[in-house]
Amino acid sequence: MPLARATLALLLMLACASAWAQTREQALGQLAQRDAAVRRAALTRLGEVGVMADVKPLLTALRDDDEDVRSEAERSIWRIWSRSGNAEVDALFEAGVAQMASGDLAEAIATFTRVIERAPDFAEGWNKRATVYFLAGELRKSLADCDEVIKRNPDHFGALSGYALIYARLEYYERALDYSRRALRVNPNLDGVRANIEALERLIQQRRNQTI
Repeated sequence: MPLARATLALLLMLACASAWAQTREQALGQLAQRDAAVRRAALTRLGEVGVMADVKPLLTALRDDDEDVRSEAERSIWRIWSRSGNAEVDALFEAGVAQMASGDLAEAIATFTRVIERAPDFAEGWNKRATVYFLAGELRKSLADCDEVIKRNPDHFGALSGYALIYARLEYYERALDYSRRALRVNPNLDGVRANIEALERLIQQRRNQTI
């Protein structure tokens, strides 16, 4: 019996090692498997080693029948988006994220500005600075950075929903509704955006009623 347990443990270790050693290409191939657990594992691996070219099939996985697969797809997309391909830039980016999380908005803006200067094609650097500008109340600057994100990554549902929040704050409700719907078309799992759409539709209808 102890030998059987040891053998089973060894097989499990080998299976985990095999999954860990999956290449990007192998993981991409696993996304079409019928077993949801296999698809989830493949998405996790792509979150670890995937590149921007791998995001398209992950966006498709946002519509998977399995809820956990959809959640893992979104996490992996964000992980890929958050890698610039340059270790120094990525370290600077992580420092900016930490500053933003701790409320050091001025420092975070300065850090993400350095990220953008070093890697201007890195869309997530612009997106994070847009987020910090929004938190700091610099709405026009946030909009300008969202523009830069979408130029580089048209499927960035975070920036699309960011536009919606900014325009709602500015009381441009129709624009906010349009961007909310665009974000939801890319990622149908954004429950907060769906709730915002309902609220915006009510606000727009109220405005129309007041003008009648």
